[in-house]
Amino acid sequence: MTSASYSIYRKDVISCDYIYDALLLWDDGSMGRAGKALREVLTQYGISQNSLAVKMGLQRSAIYKWFHEERDPTAETVADVVEALKGLNSEAAEAFVQLYLGNILKDQNQNQP
Repeated sequence: MTSASYSIYRKDVISCDYIYDALLLWDDGSMGRAGKALREVLTQYGISQNSLAVKMGLQRSAIYKWFHEERDPTAETVADVVEALKGLNSEAAEAFVQLYLGNILKDQNQNQP
């Protein structure tokens, strides 16, 4: 692996780790938050459940279950959703993170001395 490709790889890993860490800090036990955020983003940006499933290498039924709040994705999977959305529409990825996490990091920083 060249240093240029390693640099790009590390940037993606750091991005994914950052999202994962934020998710772990934020878990309030509310079922369906990811599904609600996903449904709103897919609808607003005209992204099909199938196109997200293909981008993630999953069956559409997994996306369907999140979309309809039958099942919540894991924190790691939410990070994968963000990465897949970035590949489909970067604005949709940003909207998903904002809807799902809100201002978690901003709120946390305000509570620290």
